[in-house]
Amino acid sequence: MSDQHTIDAALAGDQAAWDTLVNRFSGPLWSVARAYGLSAADAADAVQGTWLRLLESLHTIRDPGRLGSWLFTTVRREASLIGRRSRGERPVADPADAGGFRPGSSPAEDAPDPALLVLSADEGRRLWLAVEAMQEPCRSLFRLMATAPDAGVHQLAGRLGMPSGSYGPTRGRCLNRLRTMLTAQEAAS
Repeated sequence: MSDQHTIDAALAGDQAAWDTLVNRFSGPLWSVARAYGLSAADAADAVQGTWLRLLESLHTIRDPGRLGSWLFTTVRREASLIGRRSRGERPVADPADAGGFRPGSSPAEDAPDPALLVLSADEGRRLWLAVEAMQEPCRSLFRLMATAPDAGVHQLAGRLGMPSGSYGPTRGRCLNRLRTMLTAQEAAS
């Protein structure tokens, strides 16, 4: 199956396509996350965060042949952020990533695209409407992940009243349900 076909199938809600992506990239993503010196739990967070970013961005992938590069860049960013948080460092935004002013450019070039802002806001609204329509524990899990981004697996599991070892699999199932709901909404519109 080609990368484009796999991505198209995953966007259509094909679980086998998602499994193909996960099986193909999970091992290397774990290796990258662990190379940042993260604990197993923090590496799991970095890899899960990478899959979540892919879920949020899969429809924007223009060059399927570069999906691996995109995933590796994303896991490095996730691992770096988690590593800094665990060391108590406060990350500073990169102006190039945040659309801030760059030397040699005009403020008009650095202004965010209004259409992109509207689309991003609409995607966020649709995402949270889908989360609100979910059953427990998924709804609480996603709310907690959003409101306590610095919390570790043990803290999140404790707040949800579940064993720490159940948190990762529960989060994976919830992400699958959310993805299924969002792809069904996309297909209906």
